[in-house]
Amino acid sequence: MTPCPLCQGFSSQKKGLHRPKFPLICATRRAARKRMVAAFASGKVKAMKSEAEAIRDKLIALEDYRKLLNGNVLTSNWLTVDQSMIDTFADATRDHQFIHVDPVRAKAETPFGGTIAHGFLTLSLLSTLAFDVMPGVEGTRMGVNYGFDKVRFMSPVKSGARVRGKFRLVGLVERAVSVQSAWESAIEVEGAIKPALEAHWITVAMVEPRGG
Repeated sequence: MTPCPLCQGFSSQKKGLHRPKFPLICATRRAARKRMVAAFASGKVKAMKSEAEAIRDKLIALEDYRKLLNGNVLTSNWLTVDQSMIDTFADATRDHQFIHVDPVRAKAETPFGGTIAHGFLTLSLLSTLAFDVMPGVEGTRMGVNYGFDKVRFMSPVKSGARVRGKFRLVGLVERAVSVQSAWESAIEVEGAIKPALEAHWITVAMVEPRGG
């Protein structure tokens, strides 16, 4: 006999039989759990559909995309880098150095006055910041990162700071099934003189085959 996690009664493992101590409570909680899982799944699907629609709305013809080359700088909205974001990144990368996750110690022992974001966290924000302003090419099947020719971390991003991205298309290579773009990229910190980072970022859009 093992404890029932829902009703705190007991259940038999024989033949998969479930014998709750409080059948009505257990059934109610099971139904509530099912509704919660369904609601979560539904919300996730809706979010994915919303993102897909947003991506489609940003697609432009290749002819128009070419006009961005060596043109104006595209500037994103501001994004707050809070401690929750930093802690989540620390868990994902197993980088729990105190300068990132211990506000008290970071304030006492560092020149930053508190915790700061990981450099790689700031770099990864290029994706979400670019999503605000960077258009895609019509016919794109998927987008992938090709890499960086250069990345320089210029100043720290303190917990609670707001950042935004700036992007300028400086290179374009067209192939039968892809469009490769090179972007001069920077992440600015609100109120800071220097940007958090500067990077030469290369992205690739895999597109529907075009005739030669």
